[in-house]
Amino acid sequence: MFNSRIYTMSPVLTLTVILVYFSLVILVSWVAGRGSTSNDTFFRANRGSVWWAVAIGMVGSSMSGVSFVSVPGMVRGIDFTYLQFVLGFFFGYIIVAQVLLPVFYRQNLTSIYTYLYDRFGSRAYKTGAWFFIIGKIITSAAKLYIVALVLHNFVFIQWGFAFPLTVALTVLTVWLYTFRSGIKSIVWTDVLQTLIMIITLIVIVFIVLKKINLNLSEIFNLILHSEQTRIFVFDDWLSRQNFVKQFLSGIFIVVVMTGLDQDQMQKNLTCKNLHEAKKNMQCYGAAFVPVNLMFLVLGFLLLLYAEQHGISLQNVISDDILPLMVKNYLGTFAVAMFVTGIFASALNSADSALTALTTSFSIDILNIKNDKKAEKVRKAVHAGFAVVLVAVVMIFRALNSNSVIDALYTIVSYTYGPLLGMYAFGLFTKRRTSDKAIPLIAIAAPAVCIIINLLSTKMFDYTFGYEILLLNAIITFTAMGVVEHRI
Repeated sequence: MFNSRIYTMSPVLTLTVILVYFSLVILVSWVAGRGSTSNDTFFRANRGSVWWAVAIGMVGSSMSGVSFVSVPGMVRGIDFTYLQFVLGFFFGYIIVAQVLLPVFYRQNLTSIYTYLYDRFGSRAYKTGAWFFIIGKIITSAAKLYIVALVLHNFVFIQWGFAFPLTVALTVLTVWLYTFRSGIKSIVWTDVLQTLIMIITLIVIVFIVLKKINLNLSEIFNLILHSEQTRIFVFDDWLSRQNFVKQFLSGIFIVVVMTGLDQDQMQKNLTCKNLHEAKKNMQCYGAAFVPVNLMFLVLGFLLLLYAEQHGISLQNVISDDILPLMVKNYLGTFAVAMFVTGIFASALNSADSALTALTTSFSIDILNIKNDKKAEKVRKAVHAGFAVVLVAVVMIFRALNSNSVIDALYTIVSYTYGPLLGMYAFGLFTKRRTSDKAIPLIAIAAPAVCIIINLLSTKMFDYTFGYEILLLNAIITFTAMGVVEHRI
């Protein structure tokens, strides 16, 4: 057994790293957001964002700490097959850029759910907004949970902090640099945080490479020929890793998690015009493949290093592999970089989500206007959602999963399916439907999917994966068409 030591940072060094980074974020936020605290600044950045800054920031907020921690750990269980999913992402971003962005820009939307009001009516509009709000609270809390847990175990536990305090301090940090200028500040703070995440990833990859006793040619051959670097699965239609299911699920996950998600689209809608928004989306989508491939390569290298040195990972859950290896085996500098990267990802995953939740609730549910009184309401909503995020993270703490990223996409499949069905019906048909029936349809569709999945597992030994999203959307779409004929 390899004789390991536990590498930790001294409390003073840890505090210094966090304070320096936090000060830098606050400085960037202040410079970017100075001069205006209006609701138009908070919600749309006065439509003045440059496309490349939005693209860089969106890479980090989409991946967040969940990808940072979960994707390397996936290699042990499903090899490189996650890349099939990521390849689907690329084509999903093209669909968003060519189909959804033109609609949202043409209607000059602040909240993308306003489209449902114009197309179907007020009940569809409120239903879409509430499904986003509920889904975003859950998915954002899942992302925040995993990075807060790592931060807690690496940093705050040294000072005797309880986990709820770690979460509260993280969310408070986000609130401090977003409450004044919202999305205008976030566009630039997310650029900083994304670059730090990617630099951290590259540095850790090189540290592991240096510790493996093989030259680059030998490592490349291992990556090329190892069974654990298998990408495509064509032969097993029952497998959740089957290429067709993963690829199509990747496409539609992006359509709902980006194109129908106020969090992601709010940043796109801050671009100066549609042409720049499309450039942002296409570049952002193209960057996803190499970045995720690097995460998977890191996972492979960690498993190779563990095998070389007799490190047993048998009882380690997949999300803990990278943190455990960094903390115990890769040295103090790796720990320092990892803490910085995780802190960046914690802020990156929470800031735009908090702003998007505030935007949707303020505009879609409260119907606030752009005046001084509305600014006070918006600030109260912003603080309220900060408290809600802390509470839901604690629920995730009680319902710990072996792979948060898998749980995240499963949640999305159920909560965003009705949104996909509603938008597909609105965009690809010219038919009307019963506005009154849409809330019931949106609730019934996920319930029917749960029943179908249970019956399929019991009767045919087939468990739906992320393709449940498509089934959910098809049921919603079909029900809206049936109701039309009975109006």
